[in-house]
Amino acid sequence: MAENIGAGQNEGLPIEEVGRMINIPDEALLRYGRSKAKVDLAHINSLDTSGSKLVLVTAISPTPAGEGKTTTSIGLADGLRLLGHNAVLALREPSMGPVFGIKGGATGGGKSQLIPAADINLHFNGDFAAIAEANNLLAAMVDNALHFGTHNIDPRTVTIRRAVDVNDRALRDVVIGLGGRMGGVPRQSGFDITAASQIMATFCMASSLDDLHERLGRIVVGYSYESVPVTVDDLEATGALTAILRDALSPNLVQTQEGTPAFVHGGPFANIAHGCNSVIATKAALGVGDIVVTEAGFGADLGAEKFFDIKCRATGFSPDVTVVVATVRALKYHGGIPVSDLENENVDALRAGCANIRRHVANLRDVFGQRVIVAINQFASDTEAEITALREELGGVKVVLATHFLHGGEGAKDLAQAVVESFVHPSQLRYAYEENASLKEKAQAVVQRVYGGKRAVFTKAAERELERLENDGWSKAPVCIAKTQYSFTADAKQLGAPEDFDVSIREVRLSAGAGFVVLITGTIMTMPGLPKRPSACDFSLSDDGTILGMH
Repeated sequence: MAENIGAGQNEGLPIEEVGRMINIPDEALLRYGRSKAKVDLAHINSLDTSGSKLVLVTAISPTPAGEGKTTTSIGLADGLRLLGHNAVLALREPSMGPVFGIKGGATGGGKSQLIPAADINLHFNGDFAAIAEANNLLAAMVDNALHFGTHNIDPRTVTIRRAVDVNDRALRDVVIGLGGRMGGVPRQSGFDITAASQIMATFCMASSLDDLHERLGRIVVGYSYESVPVTVDDLEATGALTAILRDALSPNLVQTQEGTPAFVHGGPFANIAHGCNSVIATKAALGVGDIVVTEAGFGADLGAEKFFDIKCRATGFSPDVTVVVATVRALKYHGGIPVSDLENENVDALRAGCANIRRHVANLRDVFGQRVIVAINQFASDTEAEITALREELGGVKVVLATHFLHGGEGAKDLAQAVVESFVHPSQLRYAYEENASLKEKAQAVVQRVYGGKRAVFTKAAERELERLENDGWSKAPVCIAKTQYSFTADAKQLGAPEDFDVSIREVRLSAGAGFVVLITGTIMTMPGLPKRPSACDFSLSDDGTILGMH
């Protein structure tokens, strides 16, 4: 139902007061109005990040019933502050595509929300626009090089596609360069949604402005007819791209409805890219908070795996505890119950659906060495019998009920206390594969050890590209598997915890700036489409200019 996503809610503290809570001086804030700001990179670089605790929040395989991972992250941070801890959030920025598509906003819900929600959901401080413009300038310079014949680029090998932050299936595959000599070199291309672009992934992995410059410069835009990689540095575009992204690289500071400071910065999709907020935002939060709550996108097989194997490996970050979010409703859905019947008690379906959460928990504990807490985002329809069955199915795992949607931080105090107690015996991070394994071996490790599958199967084209990348020196790079978020398999309809399946790798893309190799499975798209009736149909403005729409 339509509701106010921007005004009519607590406007919160002035952003200067939020900054002072975590010892950020006023002069280090680059203000965007009353309630949001960017934090100067020079101040962030001066921070000491040692000694802070890092909490990762992930979830079961997502369902239409909803799990509430971001809502739980926010409620947990609010709960920690109610217990007297200096907790800070580090979260991803929403993409406008899903906001106007089917998913809706991504600032939490109920009494566990970020504010100002509308500003965060809609082109927040211009970061996504800057990333899209940098991407599109690069695409224009590539086509300019094709037009003038510089660098001898083979048009069939161009890897850079244009980007826009809208779900638009009509732009997935296009022909560009039409119009004769005035139009350029005709070729097939397409658009990616901004969150799936290589510039976004590169931006989020950068640890400083200098590091961003170096990463942008090594992006491979295509290959010459002699199969020599052509980079952004070769096009002499690195300086311009860095200039466009300079201000955006400073992380954004906002707050929860209860005043907990939150860094919200960067937003790569987890089913396509690595699904984590920027390295700089995590670094900033660790520098100013005693406990940092962050999250990884979608289910633990996607976002959490990439958080560990890509982000932690590259940065040295290491979570002290990992929280897995689930709902009784979502587990019943994994047990085969349609959305229309999820309000009704069904202990058998719940028990069947628990296969999904058990695999996620086992992966986190046995593969990645994590101390695991299960957070049940509680609904009024959950019954005592269902909760009891869930605890039985997860015997030996700490399970905590949380009501933060209704009660804010107060409803997450038990979860917060369980997190604090877990610090006595923190996680000991391990990875799913060794750095020196081949790219194919890394893919096999993720499919077998994390997804529970039999093997990764590569098309001939994918095998050829893997061989070329290894010959070009990328054998030590981590892999970033792009697949559906709804299943451990590459088939969104296979719920629960399937076994003995193959995962087909149909395409391989190098994300040289981010430092990983993307393996695209099944029918996964880097440009989503809109549903039959998109959420955009529900947006409007009230007489006073308040944005109304689907949250």
